[in-house]
Amino acid sequence: MSAGGQGTVITFCVAVPETERLDRFLAEQLSLSRTVAARLIAEKRVSAAGQPLRASAQLSRGTLVSVTFPAAAEPRRYAPAQRDLAFVFEDEHIAVLDKPAGLVVHPGPGHWDDSLVNVLVGRGTKLSEGSTTGRPGIVHRLDRDTSGLLLIAKTDLAHRRLARAIEQRRVERVYAALAWGHLANSPVTIEAPITRHPRERQRMTVLAGGRHAVTHAAVVARFAHVDLLRLRLGTGRTHQIRVHLAHVGHPVVGDREYAFGGSRRVTPSLRAAAEQLEALAPRQLLHAAELRLEHPVTGAPLALHSEWPADLLPALAEAAGDANLLAERNPLQYLRFFAPDE
Repeated sequence: MSAGGQGTVITFCVAVPETERLDRFLAEQLSLSRTVAARLIAEKRVSAAGQPLRASAQLSRGTLVSVTFPAAAEPRRYAPAQRDLAFVFEDEHIAVLDKPAGLVVHPGPGHWDDSLVNVLVGRGTKLSEGSTTGRPGIVHRLDRDTSGLLLIAKTDLAHRRLARAIEQRRVERVYAALAWGHLANSPVTIEAPITRHPRERQRMTVLAGGRHAVTHAAVVARFAHVDLLRLRLGTGRTHQIRVHLAHVGHPVVGDREYAFGGSRRVTPSLRAAAEQLEALAPRQLLHAAELRLEHPVTGAPLALHSEWPADLLPALAEAAGDANLLAERNPLQYLRFFAPDE
């Protein structure tokens, strides 16, 4: 290993007969996240015999690999912000919080000083460095207007292990949603590639050539105009549940980006009730309700639940035609959303 103005160089020799893809091999050998390994390769910082290597390269025994890490930059500072947060689990390695709607997860344009990261800094929460600049501690995301359970890594070790567990589908993320219409079959698997919309760059869409995406959906309760769905992620693409449900003709109630008509899809003679439901939806009726995983350090099983949020309760009661739900402290449990766990 050597160091200089251009950064630190690590050189090692491949000792196995043949490696897997370079990005995976490098991440494993140097205890990096796949994102960091891929960035080093893309920036031509990984080479053999003086030639940059591709992410898909498979190396043979005896190959001498050099990795140049960029010179350490001054640590980025995040302005502290204050906001009440509810945590459902926390120790020295990880935290799981019940994210409120309206809170952006990480700093970005328009939200450089009021994101969840800023609030965690203001709280004094220790955060991992993260695999992407500007996202310390952030292992996965929730959309700004989606509430529910969110994993936070406090150490780099926990972050690497959580990222790997998510990649290997060993973290189960389950959402509750009200979706327009009724699924013809339940349970059903929605499998359709997702990519950024070619013209509207803030939106995602199903399009050939997009990233592989899988959502597992099951009907928990069937109401007059909507289904209450239990949705389990098979992959974790941006806006995945919202895009997939819209793609199969059952968009999330209250979704302003992917509703494709919303209540106007309902038969005109029944539309008044659907419009009333839509008027009670302050945002998309989508909530991250359940999280199951093994603790990345202790290995202990974690099964965490989050109930339907208060701001969406009037819409749920309207959809169900059951005013008693307004007084119900645990509406998802009342509707047997968590019944598969019993």
